[in-house]
Amino acid sequence: DVFEQPQHVGHKKIEFHITTDIPAVLQNNSEKEKNGKRVQTLNEINNTGFGRIFPAPSSNDKMETEEEEDEIPSEFISRRDLEKNRLSREEMEKFSVFKNYEPGDPNCRIYVKNLAKQVQEKDLKFIFGRYVDFQSEVERNMFDIRLMKEGRMKGQAFIGLPNEKAAAKALKEANGYVLFEKPMVVQFARSARPKQDANEGKRKK
Repeated sequence: DVFEQPQHVGHKKIEFHITTDIPAVLQNNSEKEKNGKRVQTLNEINNTGFGRIFPAPSSNDKMETEEEEDEIPSEFISRRDLEKNRLSREEMEKFSVFKNYEPGDPNCRIYVKNLAKQVQEKDLKFIFGRYVDFQSEVERNMFDIRLMKEGRMKGQAFIGLPNEKAAAKALKEANGYVLFEKPMVVQFARSARPKQDANEGKRKK
């Protein structure tokens, strides 16, 4: 109201009188109000913030899955980065390592070869960890990385995943991914199934 009057009247003298007579009071009041409002808004933000964090996931299953998917990129590689650094089928054909490529028989273990010397287990965990639900103790325990660093098996790794579905998804999305300038060749590991088949054959005989 104080500032509106001088605009209507249009006298400069009144403007000067108002600003000189009541500056301290106005400033003190306005500062107190501002500070009060600031404290309130901060408290409100904190209250509503804490309130929102807990009930939303428990009440909404969809929210949980969305949040988990959003969290994946921070700890593990995102699907977008996987696709961005993965060779196309035409590019794969130019590499000899993909010439006679066959995914193999689906199972929960995958075999990775053509790994660069500097690849470490943490690099493989960063890529393949996105296919594991670390909130589940069973899946955590099944997730296993064996990176070969010496001998003939150097540059190769075996990765145990929770189930065939996760392994199939990992194979599809990570095969041809360029890690340290070398494309990974991802296949299903040769499982113990052939041995079982052989045993069954012996029994039949």
